[in-house]
Amino acid sequence: MQRRNFLAKATVGAAAAAALAACGKKEESKAPAPTSSPAAPAVQGGLPEIKWRLTSSFPKSLDTIYGGAEVLANRVRAMTNGKFDIRVFAGGEIVPGLQALDAVQQGTVECCHTCSYYYVGKDKTFGFGTAVPFGMNARQMNAWIYYGGGQKLLDEFYSNYNIVSFMGGNTGVQMGGWFRKEVKTLADLNGLKMRIAGLGGNVFAALGAVPQQIAGGDIYPALEKGTIDAAEWVGPYDDEKLGFYKVAKNYYYPGWWEPGPVIHFFVNKKEWDKLPKEYQEAFQAAAYEANVTMMAEYDHKNPAALSKLLQNGVKLQAYSQEILEAAYKAAQQIYSDEAAKNPAFKKIHAEFDKYRKTQNAWFSVAELRMDSFLQSHK
Repeated sequence: MQRRNFLAKATVGAAAAAALAACGKKEESKAPAPTSSPAAPAVQGGLPEIKWRLTSSFPKSLDTIYGGAEVLANRVRAMTNGKFDIRVFAGGEIVPGLQALDAVQQGTVECCHTCSYYYVGKDKTFGFGTAVPFGMNARQMNAWIYYGGGQKLLDEFYSNYNIVSFMGGNTGVQMGGWFRKEVKTLADLNGLKMRIAGLGGNVFAALGAVPQQIAGGDIYPALEKGTIDAAEWVGPYDDEKLGFYKVAKNYYYPGWWEPGPVIHFFVNKKEWDKLPKEYQEAFQAAAYEANVTMMAEYDHKNPAALSKLLQNGVKLQAYSQEILEAAYKAAQQIYSDEAAKNPAFKKIHAEFDKYRKTQNAWFSVAELRMDSFLQSHK
């Protein structure tokens, strides 16, 4: 095959070449392209006035991640001439941040802006909607959900909770957290109390740490009082705003449990079905815009924020190979154990992991070579 010959000549690893060759034998994904775009035309007259409430899991002070919901609300309002009005509430104003999905499921509000993996306590399958340890990056998650069948798989699962989903942002690969003391070996994690969300907490628990799930606005007080020994949130821009560097100077990377975390808009299924088609189209178009612009905004803001943190005495450190290897091994065991007893998890994990391997094979060609070369010329 020409493709295989090319990959061999390009000195791509055998595993990558094999994965790409196998991918070529499959049918192209039949998932349709998104039916809307941020350029959707404004809705004209003759449609009803509808008012919705959206509860966010995030405080207003975190303007980028919280701002994704405002992007949606403002664009929907503009595209419907103000007839479809979505009012955004910060975490805690209607319900606590970590109860946003419950409020939508129960009909307390029509929609929310949150992270699917906050709800892995209900079912670990919720992790796939946001991020799982050593999963896919932001671009790969977009590819999987928009075109690779991920949307259908996730919505089949979410239908059990009376919700429909729309991607509404991404932070990119997150940082690995703030620690009072250095963590060089696995022994340093033993008994360590860490704020961490999603399945990353299960992995840390397997490594001997004690995970805690705390909403964004409540992390700093817990870290300051010593209730927890470490905490992770997003990345330099948000972390600097939250002030973690004032009480914990060791800043680790990468956040291997969140390589491309998606923030979702969840909508009550019954309320969604009531919407005129024109309003559904406007909502979807606005969600696409929120998804793209959040990632771009974080990429713009993080470099300057990291520089500021370093000027404030922050010690930037990489996780040791020992910790990364142990975390990877623990994650694979958790996936295997959960798949053996949870059919929903097994179904999505099988497709997710297959897609991840194909994406990694492709990214190991042009992306990896380009990135490696540019990093060598910083």
